[in-house]
Amino acid sequence: MTKPMQAAGEQVVRWHRQGEVQLSALPPLTLYVHLPWCIQKCPYCDFNSHEWRTAGDMPWQRYVQALRADLEASLPLVWGRSVHSVFIGGGTPSLFPPEAIDQLLSDIRSLVKLEADAEITLEANPGTFEKDRFKAFRQAGVTRLSIGVQSFNNRFLKALGRVHNADQAKAAVDEAAQSFDTFNIDLMYALPGQTQADLQADLNTALAFEPPHLSVYHLTIEPNTVFANHPPEVPDEDTAYDMLDLITAQTAKQGMQRYEVSAYAREGHRCFHNWNYWQFGDYLGIGAGAHGKLSFASRIVRQVRWREPLQYMDKALQGQAVSNENAVGAPDLPFEFMLNALRLREGFALRLFAERTGLPLSSIEPALQQAEQRGWLERGAGHVVPTERGFDFLSDLQALFLPD
Repeated sequence: MTKPMQAAGEQVVRWHRQGEVQLSALPPLTLYVHLPWCIQKCPYCDFNSHEWRTAGDMPWQRYVQALRADLEASLPLVWGRSVHSVFIGGGTPSLFPPEAIDQLLSDIRSLVKLEADAEITLEANPGTFEKDRFKAFRQAGVTRLSIGVQSFNNRFLKALGRVHNADQAKAAVDEAAQSFDTFNIDLMYALPGQTQADLQADLNTALAFEPPHLSVYHLTIEPNTVFANHPPEVPDEDTAYDMLDLITAQTAKQGMQRYEVSAYAREGHRCFHNWNYWQFGDYLGIGAGAHGKLSFASRIVRQVRWREPLQYMDKALQGQAVSNENAVGAPDLPFEFMLNALRLREGFALRLFAERTGLPLSSIEPALQQAEQRGWLERGAGHVVPTERGFDFLSDLQALFLPD
C-alpha cells in the first residue's frame, strides 16, 4: 500500500471509532471536482477561482495528475461505495481542453465504482465557447452541461464583469441544446439597474431555448469581493421579491417546476448532484479548495483541500491534498441538515433527518414547533414542507435549528 493510501486507511480507523451519532445506513455518494481557473474574476464572485489569462500555458496535465492522486489517496474513505454523479465545477471548467476532461473522467472510472447511468455535469461559460467544443465534451463522457449565462443583456453582462456578450451566450446555449439531452442555464436577477421588463426579456430569451433546467440566483454582495468594496446600486428587496414571483410564474407556464429555492426543471431533468446536497447526502470533493462531506457509522466528517492551485498540486502529488478535516459535532448537525433540506420545495420526510444525522427527532422538536407557530412550515404524515412564508424567510427558518 502506498503511503497516501496507508495514511487514509489510518484515518478510516479513526473515523470508525465510537462517536456522537449512530447512522443506520450511509447516504448516496457523489463526487465534486474543482477546476479553479477562469479568464477573469467576476466582481461578485467569492468562489475559489483564479485568473489565468493565457489558457494555452495552463498546467492542466499536472492538475489532472494531481486530481488522480487526490482521488486515489481518498479511496479508503469510500471503499465499496458507488458514486452516483460527478459535478465538475469552478472556476471555468470549460477552459480545460476536451482531452483533459476525457482523461479526468477516465481516471475517475478506473478508480471508483461509477454508476452506469451516473449524471456527469460540467460547468461551462460562453466566453470559452467555440464551435463543436461542447460536442467534444459530450464525447468525453459529460452528460449534462451547466452554462453560466447570467444575462442575455450586454449592459448587465458588462456590469457583472462577464467576458462574453449576448450573442456568444445565445450561441453557446444553442450549441448545448444540439449536443446534450439535458442542460442548465444559469441566470441572475436583481442586477444593478435591472427592471422587471429587463428580467422579463432575459426570461423570454432563456425559455425560448426550452431548457430542461434553469437556475436563477439573486445577485448577492459577498464579503471579500470587488462588489463588497464598491457596492453597485441594485433593486430594493420588494422589487427583488416581485422579480422572483415573475420567474416562478413564467417558468411554471413553460412546464417547469420549482423544486429548490433557485432551481426549476422539466420532468425528469432535476439535477441529481444538487438534489443529493439538499438531502444531506455525501460528496467527496477533490481539487483546489474543494469541500467534502463523508458519513461513517458513528460520525460525519467535513474535509477541505488546499486552496491555492499550485500549492494544491504539490500537496496532492505528495498524497497530502487535504488541508483540514473535522467531525461535525452532534449539536451542529440539525442546522447543517436544515440548511440543505429546507431549500427543497417539496420538503423532506422526517425519517430522513434521523437517517442522515443519526440523531433522534426529539433533538429538533422544539425548533419544529417554533417554525409551525410562525407559519414557516407545515407537518403531516411524517413529512415537513416549508410554507410560502417559510420560503420567503428561509434564513430565519434555518436559523431556528442553530445550536443554543
